[in-house]
Amino acid sequence: MSEQAEQRKVALVTGANKGIGRGVAAQLAAAGMTVLIGARDPRRGEEAAAALREAGGDVHAVALDVTDAVSVREAAEVVEERFGRLDVLVNNAGISGSGRIAPADAHDQVPSTVDLDMVRRVFETNVFGVIAVTNALLPLLRRAPEPRVVNVSSHAASLTIFSDPDGPMASLLPSAAYSPSKSALNALTVQYANELRKDGVLVNAVAPGFVATDSNAHTGFLTVEQGAAVVVRLATAGEDGTTGGFFGEEGPIPW
Repeated sequence: MSEQAEQRKVALVTGANKGIGRGVAAQLAAAGMTVLIGARDPRRGEEAAAALREAGGDVHAVALDVTDAVSVREAAEVVEERFGRLDVLVNNAGISGSGRIAPADAHDQVPSTVDLDMVRRVFETNVFGVIAVTNALLPLLRRAPEPRVVNVSSHAASLTIFSDPDGPMASLLPSAAYSPSKSALNALTVQYANELRKDGVLVNAVAPGFVATDSNAHTGFLTVEQGAAVVVRLATAGEDGTTGGFFGEEGPIPW
């Protein structure tokens, strides 16, 4: 590895072969980082990495299924063997549970009729997967001089916003899976931030906004680049950066 490569910060973005994750990977690479694209499908991960390398980035694919303990462990081993540390972890991998439909059409999320197996699947990825990946990579994050963890959340995680009958979420159907999973992710963010503050690890949750992606059938009104920008801002925060917060493009978001 060249001296220049050794000086690059190393970032891992989960679920990064498409959508917001890929946008984050592209922007971190453009900022001069070595970026690892975590993807369940190795072929799709490598295709995304190759495209970003063609654009001039130092980008590589890592097979990573956040719901598979063996896959998580092996991905952590790859990072350790190749780089010996991790500067930035972006926990982006997530599922809505309802497939590729607009949130307003997610009738299967209504609490009184929801399928519990669907709720479990959503939490397995959006909550338990974040714990698994973060814990596997913490030893490598602690070796970095300014480690950053960013959990990709959603405005739908905000109990304050969602409980307002006249608020911006009032037109959405009640959600028993996706929204509660992101609220749980926010709670985890605070707990990790509290534990890791003494180690200099900054941990924050970010709501990219309503970005047009596969998960919402491209009904969002923001571009991937716009959604990724706020994630990258927290991922590249300096030593005076905050920790234990919940942010969007507009600034702090109420819990």
